[in-house]
Amino acid sequence: MNISALDDHQKAAARFVEARRAAQGFSDFPGPVPTDLDAAYRIQQAAIAAWGDRIAGWKVGRIQPHLVEQLGAERFIGPIFAGSVSRAAETNVFAMTAGGSALFEAEVVILANADAPADKVQWSCEEAAELIGAVHVGIEVAGSPLATINDLPTTASIAGFGNNNGLILGAEVVDWRERGWDGIICRTTIDGVLVRESSAAVVPGGPLEVFAYALGEAARRGVPLCRGDCISTGAITGTPAIKIGQHCIAEFLGIATIDCKVTVAPGG
Repeated sequence: MNISALDDHQKAAARFVEARRAAQGFSDFPGPVPTDLDAAYRIQQAAIAAWGDRIAGWKVGRIQPHLVEQLGAERFIGPIFAGSVSRAAETNVFAMTAGGSALFEAEVVILANADAPADKVQWSCEEAAELIGAVHVGIEVAGSPLATINDLPTTASIAGFGNNNGLILGAEVVDWRERGWDGIICRTTIDGVLVRESSAAVVPGGPLEVFAYALGEAARRGVPLCRGDCISTGAITGTPAIKIGQHCIAEFLGIATIDCKVTVAPGG
């Protein structure tokens, strides 16, 4: 690829793709940081096209509060690729790019039970609930080869694959309706130190509202949800930064425990 012949959006996308493939971190955003959502998503979409893997779902993140009015949105989406999704086992690998950044995020994951209409960009919670196929616990493998991504405006995270590096899909919460979101409680520890204990109700609006947003935003971006797609709905116990070698545990009380070792992501 002749990067010098590309425009700024394509150059930024190419840098994220190359660094992710090689699993090599870098420190500065490649080019000007996008100042609006359209520019940020153009980079993301170019990176998705260049990556070449099937999208298996979306992570939903929060836009930094001081940027909400400027950007005209409170949330954003980032792709979760099929090749980066794993089923939780007794012990799990949380792959982090050496020289990059990573966050350990315990979340509720909602799976779609049908293809969403391609032209429907506004969803009520009631409408979205009809498309819930299953609710699981899980870990968003939040991370990027860009070491400074979490210190930059949210548009940098949107551009850089949504600051997502995968998903560890845990046990199904079969009684989620009876439990309610406040009944899905997680206790996260890192190297044996308690980070936080909280419930899924801490996610602004609750996971169902997040799912409704994702249905609309994905359609708006030309990639409506498909049956089986996973929506990672937001961190329950915060977004602690982690390092290679650390031991992270998310204990979803009465449901499942997801035990992770932070390892070096292999380069391709």
